[in-house]
Amino acid sequence: MVLDKIKSILSSQFGIDEDQITENTDVVNDLGADSLDVVEMMMSVEDEFGLMIEDEEIAEMKTVGDVVNYIESHLG
Repeated sequence: MVLDKIKSILSSQFGIDEDQITENTDVVNDLGADSLDVVEMMMSVEDEFGLMIEDEEIAEMKTVGDVVNYIESHLG
């Protein structure tokens, strides 16, 4: 469920097919995200899941799987 929502957010933001996104997808290297893209992505993630993610934690998230694991560990 979390992975599907993240894939949807990334697909919309980067204009790529959700099928091309896996947990191993590197946000910067594979999707070509720059720092502004990462901020926009994380704002969308925060809105979607009702979370507040600290900048230091965002900097440690490199792959889609990192984002998914963070969200799953902070939900309910």
